[in-house]
Amino acid sequence: MTARLAQIWRHPIKGHGAEALQAVTLETGRTMPWDRTWAVAHEAARTDGTTWAPCANFSRGAKAPELMAIMARLDKAAETVTLTHPDRPEITFSPETEADRFLDWVAPLMPADRAASARIVRAPGRGMTDSDFPSVSLLGLASLRALSDAVGRDLDPRRFRGNFWIEGLAPWAEFDWIGRRIRLGEAELEVRERIGRCMATTVDPETGKRDTDTLGALERHWGHTDLGVYAEVIRGGRVTLGDEVTVP
Repeated sequence: MTARLAQIWRHPIKGHGAEALQAVTLETGRTMPWDRTWAVAHEAARTDGTTWAPCANFSRGAKAPELMAIMARLDKAAETVTLTHPDRPEITFSPETEADRFLDWVAPLMPADRAASARIVRAPGRGMTDSDFPSVSLLGLASLRALSDAVGRDLDPRRFRGNFWIEGLAPWAEFDWIGRRIRLGEAELEVRERIGRCMATTVDPETGKRDTDTLGALERHWGHTDLGVYAEVIRGGRVTLGDEVTVP
């Protein structure tokens, strides 16, 4: 079976909503355009937001599960983001100039025992990915189905906040790409490392409630808590749903 691109997702604000795409143009050495362009620093953050910082500085689903039920819609021209959530009214705002409106909107979704969201930051030139290098993420739908079988329920891909979901691979075959280059549409990527998973994956993105021990299942069945890989864009180009994924 030919491996093909089945889903494309971006996350304009790190940890605060996913948006499905039909196509994207990747740039050499950059994160996906408009993916994690902004991040929400909490009141205990040790970063000024001017450069990349580890995920512990930001509000995210691992610590605030209700955030996982947010969906996002980006207006690139206006640089505004629309967020929806089953328990909150829809909001459209500018992360650059209307952060206070967003902070008021998101406050009810934050646990009382966690550091409150304090400000929106933007690192120039790259998205605030979890990797310390500008990356995009690749994930196999067969791996997700294997994990779904292990936990006894279909798992929504949004739990894993990935960029590119690929159909047609064997389960966990993407791990074999570490250190290799692959072609994705017109782009060429170098696969760098596996993605270690966190508590965000235990949350149902429809409800924002923890419901599945994904990490325990990964450890019991496969001896690790990884799903997906990080890659660096070596050659940019257009990537569209249905594009073939090949290892030259």
